[in-house]
Amino acid sequence: MNVKKAKNPAEKAMSLIFFICGMLSVAFVLFITLFLVVSGVPAIGKIGIFKFLFGTVWASTASDPKFGILPFILTSVYGTFGAVLIAVPVGLLCAIYLSKFAGSRLAELIRSAVELLAGIPSVVYGLVGMILIVPAVRTVFHLPDGANLFSAIIVLSVMVLPNVISVSETSLLAVPHEYEEASLALGATYTETVFKVSVPAA
Repeated sequence: MNVKKAKNPAEKAMSLIFFICGMLSVAFVLFITLFLVVSGVPAIGKIGIFKFLFGTVWASTASDPKFGILPFILTSVYGTFGAVLIAVPVGLLCAIYLSKFAGSRLAELIRSAVELLAGIPSVVYGLVGMILIVPAVRTVFHLPDGANLFSAIIVLSVMVLPNVISVSETSLLAVPHEYEEASLALGATYTETVFKVSVPAA
């Protein structure tokens, strides 16, 4: 027999407040989306959707303005792909070390640093990239300007690294110990067990 406990007035009031706050958040997102669509559709219609998406020149202040966003789209795709290529192997190896090889005290210290990196706002990463990464890339590669795709990939890699480490470590820790014990019992070394049993199982 299910007996529902009656809510007191304070609980009802708080539930109503939380519901209103949630609905307001959804409403704000919908209003912002609607505003962007209403404001942008006339301009895109005037420019032409094909020229807007596949144009290669962005010159909004020219006498004959052009609004092609294809370079921005491709830069985002290339930057994301490059960041994944760097962050995933590094993050996976770091997670393997934390979950399988590092001592408890050292692992906790590294986890604290990873959590600290995860809590840093993206704008701070961008600022550090402009102050440190861009001049370093310009100096090392003897370029006239270090603000390029490679610098962006480095910053993005550092940004996503904490998430990659956290997810990978959680997956590795979820692997049943019986898998590793069976591998060790069959004569595999601990390193072979980690890379050939634990990582694929995760």
